[in-house]
Amino acid sequence: MHLSKKCSVFKVVLSALMIVALLQLIYLSFLSKFHGKQQRYRYSELFGGSGGKKNGHPEKNSRKERLRYSLSTGGIFDNSGQYRVYKNLIKSDFTTNQKPGSDPSSNVLALATHTTINNLHHLESLLGRWQNPLSVAIFAHGQDVRFATALVYALSFFCPQIQSLVDFHLVCLSGEMASFPEQDRDHFAGLEDCASVFSRLETHRDTYKNYAISGNVSYPNNLLRNVARGGTESSYILVIDIDMMPSADLHQQFLALIMRRESVSDEVFVLPAFEIRHARKMPANKAELVQLYQVGEVRPFYEELCPRCQAPTNYSQWVNSHVRETGTLEVAYTLTWVDPWEPFYIGPHTVPLYDESFKQYGFNRISQACELHVAGYKFSVLSSAFVVHRGFKIQGEFHARKDEENKRNRVLFRSFKEGLKTKYPSSNRRC
Repeated sequence: MHLSKKCSVFKVVLSALMIVALLQLIYLSFLSKFHGKQQRYRYSELFGGSGGKKNGHPEKNSRKERLRYSLSTGGIFDNSGQYRVYKNLIKSDFTTNQKPGSDPSSNVLALATHTTINNLHHLESLLGRWQNPLSVAIFAHGQDVRFATALVYALSFFCPQIQSLVDFHLVCLSGEMASFPEQDRDHFAGLEDCASVFSRLETHRDTYKNYAISGNVSYPNNLLRNVARGGTESSYILVIDIDMMPSADLHQQFLALIMRRESVSDEVFVLPAFEIRHARKMPANKAELVQLYQVGEVRPFYEELCPRCQAPTNYSQWVNSHVRETGTLEVAYTLTWVDPWEPFYIGPHTVPLYDESFKQYGFNRISQACELHVAGYKFSVLSSAFVVHRGFKIQGEFHARKDEENKRNRVLFRSFKEGLKTKYPSSNRRC
């Protein structure tokens, strides 16, 4: 009798467990179907023929149509014929809505930057700080061409701030072509909001060690800088690498500076460049930066690799220069360019372009600074604005062919300097 009761209890418990297991299976099946349905809905949002209904009629996904048109042009070749350029692959609402007669103060200063897809994740923090018009030129090679096209479209679709402010341009090898990513479902699996797109980019980060791109392909940094610059119609442009961060409130402070001063076409505004330990939070203003600088957590950009390349900025004078309590941005002092200075600066859109024959490592920015000098520009250092590179630059970070590339570009730089004598025959300045 006692044994019979035990068996009955066991059967009840077993039945209960089986019911629970069955309910869990039904629940998981429901979740799976719901998730699949949600993914199909998201995918149809991205690539469906409409973006909803308006007045009872389907409303076109204009962003999709603009992307399709940009790709249908096949891009244009650069001057060397080695690269294909898709300018304005994705246009921001800011650029699309700019019309003659618009408020000129809204388009005074834009930021231009360049990257491969493995560093595009930095865009999130950069835009968090900048929050103004931004032009991004992306270089992609091989399978990354399709991945870059897909992820850039997803960013522009899911991220309202990117929709509003960021223009994307794509550069690939001339033998490669970007295509509309309608069939690339794998790239979009799991993407349902802005955060999920950046999470996907994070998984693709640091694929290459600096310029060591697979297939021994050259990274055309100066072409990318020119493409990003040409993608904005702002009066002034700041060109930086995507893993750098400008000081907070730079846009509004610079606008106030320009409104107070008489416009001078042959002047660029230098932002002292620093680098910060990876673990540290990016400083927002000069006071925060100087505090980190004094304890060695921030140091001049390239201090270990090429201290001479930034020394003419005169960091000691800048750190100790007075900043008004009001936070007003001013010109602290003006310098004449000296070799081998390669400053980061805000310049008018009329400044000479970067020489696109410089690729990979070495002399790509100094060549342009040298030309500014020969062309007669003066370099005015701003009192409290700056840029900071994320992480200390150290020797071990670089790819194996760095020294070989530097040597080749040094020879190219000598030839470039000779060419400036012909380009500016009336100038008595030399590099």
